[in-house]
Amino acid sequence: MQLNKFIDHTNLKPTATPGDIKKLCSEAIAHQFYAICINSCYVKLAYEELKTSEIKLAAVVGFPLGAMDMNSKVFEAEQCIANGADEIDMVINIGQLKAGNIELVENEIALIKKAIGRKILKVIIETCYLSEEEKIAACECALRAKANFVKTSTGFGTSGASFDDVKLMKSVVKEELQIKASGGIKDTETAEKYIKMGVARLGTSSGISIIQ
Repeated sequence: MQLNKFIDHTNLKPTATPGDIKKLCSEAIAHQFYAICINSCYVKLAYEELKTSEIKLAAVVGFPLGAMDMNSKVFEAEQCIANGADEIDMVINIGQLKAGNIELVENEIALIKKAIGRKILKVIIETCYLSEEEKIAACECALRAKANFVKTSTGFGTSGASFDDVKLMKSVVKEELQIKASGGIKDTETAEKYIKMGVARLGTSSGISIIQ
């Protein structure tokens, strides 16, 4: 199993400096990870670092709370693509989902997908804050809005990915959407188990230790 090809090598820390992002890019190239995942302010910088490589560039939108104004999220996604991002990892509006405003949540995902066109959209549902019914509803929103992935977590919530959540998400999206497990994935055994469950991508800042 080529674990490196499943990994989004990630640095989303609020303290990440331009130097940290350059280091992330050079590590991704050295270990041939699938992608890097970074905050939107560093997309231009990372694009320059990666442009001669095959590494994909994923940027987060509405991160990490998901509570930004809808138009602001759409604009951020558009800016990321304009600056060279290949993929967008967006956080849903968690509070609106919990309030039962399903149409609003779905519409926001659909607007961002429309804004980025053929680029990949991953929808972070932040499972740690959701009931089972809400997790199902969030996955159904991503399905109807024609996203490409559902993603477990930001890594900034009260907990990250779990095997139970991935199993539940898989039961909803089946083969129609891919799944990204993210948050708390730090060792090879855990990474391999997620992949065997059908996870297509792993978001982790521990990619180097996982593959070594």
